[in-house]
Formats: sequence, structure tokens, C-alpha cells
Amino acid sequence: MQPPIIETIQVHPTLKVGNIPEAIDFYTRRLGFTFGFTWGATPDFAGVLLGDKQIFLSRAAEPHTGSSVVFTIENADELYAFHRSNGVSVTEPIADREYGIRDYAVRDPYGNDLVFGNYIYNMEPPIEIERVDVPVRLEKRLAALLADLALHKGVPVNSCLEEMLLHSFEPYGDGVASPHTKTTLRYIKELKEKHHIDYDSHGSYRFVEKK
Repeated sequence: MQPPIIETIQVHPTLKVGNIPEAIDFYTRRLGFTFGFTWGATPDFAGVLLGDKQIFLSRAAEPHTGSSVVFTIENADELYAFHRSNGVSVTEPIADREYGIRDYAVRDPYGNDLVFGNYIYNMEPPIEIERVDVPVRLEKRLAALLADLALHKGVPVNSCLEEMLLHSFEPYGDGVASPHTKTTLRYIKELKEKHHIDYDSHGSYRFVEKK
């Protein structure tokens, strides 16, 4: 019998801890998580979030050996510096790994291991290319946004366009894969307001040049 095709909606890793209030304090004050919720009069269950991703904390009645959770984030170095400044127990220093992730590991007071890392996109050998001139004209506000975005990402405008074009060819779910992190997407939202871009993503189908 073949296994069914299952679409996973959410996954909530649950870590065993000895004391819920103390664990919440450690995760929020020392690790930089935000408080989610507690449950029970004691309490004996809680949720904390890193960005918009939540993990659960469950009070353990008996000694335990600990669990591990891996977080893929945008900037591991930034969070690593924060954790070290807070005296968090680092079990594996930050480094570039051969599997394409720059990561490090810490341990909470209850023996749980937490790994934080970001993807490394330039580990593979350079690709030699030849660029050619193309007759391109862009809507004025979009061109201004693109220039600001390239400056924000620290790349030339043509590299920014090449990145977005390649990602538009890559199917992801019901749309296409985005080349932008959530931080960059928030910045793009600010740029759209700055440059008064008041049309949606399909607006280009309605573009008509002024005569």
C-alpha cells in the first residue's frame, strides 16, 4: 500500500524544559525570541516565537536528554553576536559548512540544542558569463524602485534584474520562488510607497506609454 500524499500545514517542535517561567525568560531575554502564550495554571506549556515561527515549551516531570531544533534565518552572524553578548552556551561556533549553511549551535539550560543558520549562496565556483546590451525601457517609478533596491542589496541593477528573472523561472507552490528575504520584502513595500507605486503585481499588463 502506497502512503498517502499529505500536505503539512504546520509543524511545532516541542522542547522539554524544567520550569516554564524560567524557560520563557531565557528564550525571550537571552535568545531574542518573543513571548507567544502559556497554558495551564502552573503553567506547564508555552509558546515562543523567532520572527513568525513558533516553537513549544513543555514542562518535563522527569529528567530528559534534550532535543534539537534547527532554525534557518536571514543573518546568522547578527544573532550569533547577540547570543554571545548574552552569555548563551555556544556548543558549536559559527562557521561555513560544506552543506551550504553558515550556522552555529547553542544549548538552553534544559539540555536542548538550538541551531541557527543562513544559506550561503556563493559557495559554488564562479560562473563565467558574457553580458550583452538589450533594449530595455521601464516604467519610471519601477526603475527608481529598482535602483534603490540594487543599492540596498549591494549589487548593480543588472545583477538585481538577472536574479529576479532567474527566480521567475522557478516554480514554487502556486507561484514562483522569490529572490527576496522577508527583510527585503518589507523594504520593497517602503519603496513602493516612496515611489508612489499604487498598482498591483499585474499592473504591467495595463501599461500604456505616454505620447
